[in-house]
Amino acid sequence: MDFEKELKKKDDEIRELRKKLDEAQDANHAKEVFLSNMSHDIRTPMNAIIGMTAIAKKYIDEKPRVQDALGRIETAGEHLLDLLNDVLDMSRINAGKMKLSHEPFSLSDLLHDTVSIIKPQMDQKHHMWKLETGSIEVEQLYGDVLRLRQIYVNIISNAVKYTPDGGNILASVSEKVKDGRCTLVFECTDNGMGMSEEFLKKLYEPFERAGNSTFSKIDGTGLGMSIVKNLVQAMGGEISVKSRLGEGTQVCIETPLDYETLKLDTGSLENRRLLIIENDPEIRERYERYLGEAGLDFTLAGSGPEALSLLKEVDFGGKGYDAAVLGRSLENDEDAIDLAGYLHKSFPDLALVLASDIDWESVEYRAGRNGIVAFIPLPFFRKSLINALGRVFQRDGSSAAASGAPDMSGRHVLLVEDNLVNAMIATEILGSTNALVDTAENGSVAVQKFLSSAPGFYSVIFMDIQMPVMDGFAATREIRKSGRPDSLSIPIYAMTANTFAEDIARTKEAGMNGHIAKPIDINTVMHVLANLQR
Repeated sequence: MDFEKELKKKDDEIRELRKKLDEAQDANHAKEVFLSNMSHDIRTPMNAIIGMTAIAKKYIDEKPRVQDALGRIETAGEHLLDLLNDVLDMSRINAGKMKLSHEPFSLSDLLHDTVSIIKPQMDQKHHMWKLETGSIEVEQLYGDVLRLRQIYVNIISNAVKYTPDGGNILASVSEKVKDGRCTLVFECTDNGMGMSEEFLKKLYEPFERAGNSTFSKIDGTGLGMSIVKNLVQAMGGEISVKSRLGEGTQVCIETPLDYETLKLDTGSLENRRLLIIENDPEIRERYERYLGEAGLDFTLAGSGPEALSLLKEVDFGGKGYDAAVLGRSLENDEDAIDLAGYLHKSFPDLALVLASDIDWESVEYRAGRNGIVAFIPLPFFRKSLINALGRVFQRDGSSAAASGAPDMSGRHVLLVEDNLVNAMIATEILGSTNALVDTAENGSVAVQKFLSSAPGFYSVIFMDIQMPVMDGFAATREIRKSGRPDSLSIPIYAMTANTFAEDIARTKEAGMNGHIAKPIDINTVMHVLANLQR
């Protein structure tokens, strides 16, 4: 009997070893496939960057061809950056170094930013897209908003990639509030190619993807869903996926978050008349519900001509409108910003507000030139709408100053950057605003230049992090504790390739006002400079 037990024990050990060997071989094979795919996926955008650069140089005097080449270079560069970010995220997850932040954020802003990022891809494939938001009561949440956005963008991006042109993609967001916590429920459903039961079993394994990109022309590292799974679990949440080959996929993600109850600020809106120009039935219903519950005076119009008629009527008698909100959907496909320009010229005292799912930074300059003074991102909810409208009016009762392109004429900017090429790029971007750009090659030089200048000489400092002699963190601390009159008030923004959550947290701990990631996004820099003028 002892012999039989020993033999059975040996058989079990052999089976376990074979299982581990098979798993190791499968993992090695997956990594080999991953490296092969990555070689293809990285070389593809690199080939576009190198090839289009050569074309731009060859046709340097033909503006349309150069513009086309630069656009393709930009797209290829963004794709290459996405690939590298996935690999770096997976590396940090495997090393146990992935940390999550716990910061307050607006649900409206999170959803708006997600849609802004993904919408161009959907438009390119002519997808029918809809975002449904149920009864949202909690709008101010606490968590890692950057990682939440990464999760949502990844899920919707997969739906876009694996859904043929003209397909349908539906996303929905709802809440479960219980015991002082809010569980955010995000669902995304598509009618794309779907997944087999066999693939669903290994969906979250690193380096796996539903189709080989070399043959399917669907790019990716195969790390996205593995990263999403790890992030959701780190947040204490759950993810589930239902899919059938050829019929589509449904993904559901639940993440528990802390929340804060916000109060409605209607004080500055009392005795104000609002004109809402919006043609979408669902959004109109939301305006009626939220503004009606707050007891505000408002009128709905569906088009520019109808709005003009209402405005002209009160011109001849009665109390006029104090603000007009231009919505996403207008009759006859009117352009909201063009309509704003006409209203601004005809009714200069009318405060104009844009409510849209468009990327605000991409239209901020044009909007400001046409008299728009505030922006409400879609989707909005009760408090985000009321509070945003309340901020339109300043304490003295006048409308907020119109935004426009940042004009930094006569203002000094200190750029701290040790890399010559990066310094040239940043100087060119900042110089386009007529700013007077001063440079420092490391943190020590930056501190010396700041301390030797007159208080208030510099309007803002853009600070690299990794530099010789003194890094950006140490330099910021030296400036903050220097005791000068402007040492605590001068805006300091990190401009760095260190983009993980812990890196952003360290910039705040060092006393910086914000974080700008490299490669530098011009719109982000312009947004920062525009805010300095307010």
